[in-house]
Amino acid sequence: MDIFHYDPASMLSLLLTLMRVSIVMFMLPIFSTNNIPVQVKAAATLVLTLGIWPYLSFNAAYMPAHPFDVGIMILGELVMGLVLGMAVNFLFMGIQSGGELLGFQMGFTMIHFADPLSGNQTGASSFFLWMVSSLVFLTLDGHLYMIKGFAGSFALIPPGELFLGRLVLDQVLSLSAQVFILALQIAAPVMVALFLVEVTLALMARTSPQVHIMEFGFPLKIIVGFFFLGLLMSIMSERIAEFIQGMDALFGNLLRAMSPPKL
Repeated sequence: MDIFHYDPASMLSLLLTLMRVSIVMFMLPIFSTNNIPVQVKAAATLVLTLGIWPYLSFNAAYMPAHPFDVGIMILGELVMGLVLGMAVNFLFMGIQSGGELLGFQMGFTMIHFADPLSGNQTGASSFFLWMVSSLVFLTLDGHLYMIKGFAGSFALIPPGELFLGRLVLDQVLSLSAQVFILALQIAAPVMVALFLVEVTLALMARTSPQVHIMEFGFPLKIIVGFFFLGLLMSIMSERIAEFIQGMDALFGNLLRAMSPPKL
């Protein structure tokens, strides 16, 4: 007699769901930062799995019997998580690239911080823009849109049936090109303002050689840079809001491109 009503099919279905949530979910931005303790990530994974399992669970028939096939399945989940994570990371990478350009123009190249997203060293202006963009992203419920888009993978891509073709590569390359466009859109207004400051300082140096341009120009560039950087916040928030609104379509296109072709 089965006292606990143990159902092997249900346990395998829960295991498949937990596998995708634990691998893919926390390869996405915000959730994958090193600032979140591993215990918190594990607890969030378990809670999220138990929350979506009754509605979006996989069939137990997808669980392979051979360990090699299980490894192939895990590798496919990793690749899918990388693709979905890169799609959102390109937004933050574009903002950080624009911040690096601003820091170079403002004279902040010697000041660096540890980037929580990648663990690398980044400039002060880039780190500041990353913090602001992350707060705006969370305030506009961008993390919930990521979860919603990730939930669509349960219907489109069964375990072990990830398909990588030219369409996925074209979409990823198209998204990567947006990094440089976004960086220029963020940095261009401030760079133009700082260029005009440089021209003004050059004219002052020609007309008044007794003025110490280096001592006067360095704080002036910082003041002008921060002034236009404050004006840039509204533009950047609009860009992030547009990205979040299109995240459903972005994830949908990527998941359909990675879904197995219909014969």
